[in-house]
Amino acid sequence: MTPEPVMAYELVVSLRPLLSAEAAAEAPGCGAEPDDLEQAVWLHLLERLGAGGPPPDPPGWLRHAVRAEARRARRRVRRETVLTVEPADTGRHDPERLALAAARRLALRDAVRRLPGRCPRLLAALLSPHDPTYRDIAGELGISQGSIGPERSRCLGCLRRLLTPVVAAR
Repeated sequence: MTPEPVMAYELVVSLRPLLSAEAAAEAPGCGAEPDDLEQAVWLHLLERLGAGGPPPDPPGWLRHAVRAEARRARRRVRRETVLTVEPADTGRHDPERLALAAARRLALRDAVRRLPGRCPRLLAALLSPHDPTYRDIAGELGISQGSIGPERSRCLGCLRRLLTPVVAAR
C-alpha cells in the first residue's frame, strides 16, 4: 500500500519543526551535526512511507528515530579515531627526503666532531640511543654529575655558532 503523495507531503511538512527541534537537542550529545541527524531521519521516514505507509504515531516515531540515529552517531564517534598527526603515508620514505635527512645528520656529526675539549664525547653521550642518565655520563666521561648541565650548555652554544653558517646557507 503506497501512501498518497499529498498525504506524504503533508506529513513531512507537519513533522519538519519537530524534527528540527529534536535533532538540535540531540546533536550536541552525540557529536553529530543537527542537519546530519535530520537527513538520516528523513531518509528512514521516506523508506517507511515507501514500504508500508506512515507510522501510526508520527511524532512519537520521529522522536524515537532521532534518538536512535543519535545513538548510532555516538557509536560511530567512539569507533572513529581523531587524526592528530599526519597520515601514515607522509612521504617519509621518499628518497629525496631520506637523502636530505642523512645529509643533515652527517653535517651535525661533523660539527660535533669539530667541537673543542670534551664537547664531542659529551654530546655523543647525550645523543646516545641508549638514553643514559647523567650519572652514567658522568662516570663514562670522568666528570662530576653537577658539571654536565653547564658543560652541555657551553657545548650547545659552540655547536650553534658552528652550525649558524650552515643553516643560514640553506
